Formats: sequence, C-alpha cells, structure tokens
Amino acid sequence: MTFSIAQSNFEALCQNPYPGRGLVIGRSHDENGDDHWLMVYWIMGRSVQSRNRRFVAEAGRLRTEPVDASLVKDASLIIYEAMLELDGIYLVSNGDQTRTVYEALRAGGSFDDALAQREREPDAPNFTPRITGMLELHRAAVTLNILKANALDVMQTDRITFRPALPVAGYGFGLTTYRGDGNPLPSFNGEALLLPLEGSAETVLETYWQALNADNRVSLAVKDIWGGGKTRLLVRNRF
Repeated sequence: MTFSIAQSNFEALCQNPYPGRGLVIGRSHDENGDDHWLMVYWIMGRSVQSRNRRFVAEAGRLRTEPVDASLVKDASLIIYEAMLELDGIYLVSNGDQTRTVYEALRAGGSFDDALAQREREPDAPNFTPRITGMLELHRAAVTLNILKANALDVMQTDRITFRPALPVAGYGFGLTTYRGDGNPLPSFNGEALLLPLEGSAETVLETYWQALNADNRVSLAVKDIWGGGKTRLLVRNRF
C-alpha cells in the first residue's frame, strides 16, 4: 500500500507540467543499508524572472541567486535562503521564511510561532503558498507547513501543519506550491504527499530532476544528512 501511494504521487509529479516549488523530507534506502536523511528542494519557472536563478550551496546553507543580476526587477520573492541548519535541526522552505524560522528557533521560539508571523506570498493573482519543512534529528521528527490563501477570501491565510509519523526508509513527505499550470496558478491542497526516496543522494537528485518538466525546471538540491549530523549538499542548475 505504501509503495502504491508513493508511486502514484510520484507519477502525478512526473505528469504535472508545473508543480512550482517543492520540498521532500525523508529517509533514504540504498543497497548499503545506510541510514541517511534526505531533504529535497526544487524551483521551477515560467517567466524570465523566475528562470533567472540558480542554487548556490555554502556548507549546509542553500540559497538562490540571479544568473544575470541585470535582469532582476524585484528580488523579494525569488532571492532567499532555501536551507539553513542549527544544531540537529534542518530547515527548508520556498522563501525568506527559512530565515524567520531559523531566528525564532535560535532564540528559543517554536516552528509554529515563527510561521504565525508570516502570510502566503503577496503575488496576486496567484498568491503562491509558502511551504516550509523541518527535520529534528534528535527526535527523528518531520514537520511540514503550508501557508496558503483562503479559498473564500484570498486576503486571509490558511495555516496547515503536518506532523507525519517517522517515514520508513525509502520514503519521505513533501509539499508543492501548485497543483498544476494555469492562470492563476492553482494552489496545492490536500495532505502532505508520500513520495519515494530510493537510492543514494545522487540517485535521488537524478530521479527528481528527470521527474520535473524539462521546459520549466530551474534548479534542484538534495541535502544528505547522516552520522549524527554530517551533511553535504548536491545541486543541479539548469542555467
């Protein structure tokens, strides 16, 4: 049952021309039987502005930067830190709320309280959801959150947090910003997605890169976490 659900969700991702930005957190499964955690994050783009980006990895930090700075008109929603980490806590998100959560946790606050300060993105008419994930290594706990425009009043934000049980090796839980292409873009809805994470970090990077629509994919990163907190970041950029 687990396999069929994860495979169905993955096939839907492969067939989706525009899931937008997406993240997955889970545990890898490879032939060596090593127990690694993986965080996957990708960005996509339809416009020149959205496609004018690439990922840059700096130790455990992942950020976006423009490929051509002269083309940037408004950096507020496209240039940000996508992955940050504290002692045993790993964060990933699709916007500058990564920094909001990081600073709150460092000051002794909580994941939920940090995101209570934030809203969905202000990019009318899409009102892109903010998606955020956290792995707490010492508790082996995954938390996912989505901030999205309310269906009846887009000026209000729905706040949905998922705290799934520990995923078995080879699986993870994920969110995307959109259900597909459109004008306006339809926001993600429903439960967090159970998705496969088979093989090494390199294999997972290749698998998800090939799953994303070739015309719209921009960048993809996989953070490999093992041995009580050792990390490495793998990045693939289209531009």
